[in-house]
Amino acid sequence: MVAVLVIEDDDRIRLSLAMALEDEGYTVHTAATAEEGLVRQRREPADTVLVDLMLPGIDGFECIRELRRHDEVPIVVVSARDDTHDIVAALEAGADDYVVKPVATKELSARLRALRRRTRPASVAEPRPTVLGELELRPYAGEVLLRGELLALTRTEFRLLCELAEHAGQVLSRQQLLARVWEYDYGDERLVDVHVGRLRQKVEDDPGNPVRLVTVRGMGYKLQRP
Repeated sequence: MVAVLVIEDDDRIRLSLAMALEDEGYTVHTAATAEEGLVRQRREPADTVLVDLMLPGIDGFECIRELRRHDEVPIVVVSARDDTHDIVAALEAGADDYVVKPVATKELSARLRALRRRTRPASVAEPRPTVLGELELRPYAGEVLLRGELLALTRTEFRLLCELAEHAGQVLSRQQLLARVWEYDYGDERLVDVHVGRLRQKVEDDPGNPVRLVTVRGMGYKLQRP
């Protein structure tokens, strides 16, 4: 049975999330503070961690960073804060997804299933890399090289780049990318924008003037063919 750790200081929300997820078939661990959650995760690792940002003591951002120092567990932020800056900061800290409260249980459960699928290691090896100019993608090895130098990408950034590379030269809308990379039928398109921005910091020589991963105004994003 899949175990979920809920780190949430509001007793009512923590209890309601735990009960709802248990009804969906999850084993649920809970913690009221980041400190308690970090100890719980070390002693009894969950398969996925849900983290609120507005926690007493260590806040959610630092909690995510601390988890990431020792653990590759999928992390989902569940927060009432919906400012783009907070979303960017949480993803930069190491979160895999961001859900704004209030969230429907069925939607959250669907996101958790999709997150586990896309963070599961691929079982089928591909014989040849994909080369696009100075970029080389090795999906079978989970590696991307730029001019022969290995890039440090998150799992989601890697999946996003692979999807764009598979359709190099074609425009993919934000909703198409949400469906193909995040496996969401619908969702906050800012997730795509934030990850594209982070990806540009790593694959572009001048992220402010991208030439590889470009925006097609009113349509979406495209990875240019060399």
